[in-house]
Parts: sequence; C-alpha cells; structure tokens
Amino acid sequence: MRHIISITLAAGFLILGQSVISPIYASDEAQQKTVTLSVEGMTCPVCPITVRTALERVPGVNNAEVDLDTQTATVVFDPGTANVEALTAATTNAGFPSSVRTN
Repeated sequence: MRHIISITLAAGFLILGQSVISPIYASDEAQQKTVTLSVEGMTCPVCPITVRTALERVPGVNNAEVDLDTQTATVVFDPGTANVEALTAATTNAGFPSSVRTN
C-alpha cells in the first residue's frame, strides 16, 4: 500500500511540474538579462575561476562564463535581483576591476 501511495504522489508531482512549474520557469527566463564585462588583470588560468566564483555569488546571477583570452565575462542575471553595479563590484572586490563591454 505504501508503494501505491508513493507512486501516486510522485505522479502527482510530475503532473504538477508539467502544468505549473514549467510556465513559471519560462516566464522567469524571459526576464533574464545578459551583459558582457571587460575584466582587467586576468593573467593566469586561475583568474577566470576567481572571477566566475565572485560573479556566481551575486544573488540573481544564473550563469557566468569567463574567458581569459578575450578578458571578458558574460553574465546572465535576473535584473529584478541583480544589477550591473553589483556585478562589477563583485569582480573588483575579487581583485579584477571590470566594466560593461561596449563593442
């Protein structure tokens, strides 16, 4: 009997996940913003890891990709929670000043 209840609950969560959670997630995705930062001072393979970690600790950041060769960080974030100033402050506080890349 316990297995039947567990399976029923699991099936209920799957149905709920399809009908309720997915549309909410899709709506959140539409509100994401992407910015590319120019990051100063990265000189070794560990530097991008430090910058990425600092960016990922900012509340609202969903993804951060850092490229040593181009000296950039591309960040996807929720503008309702995070902003560019918080992102640049995070990299600066980690020892790598940054600014929004304009080109």
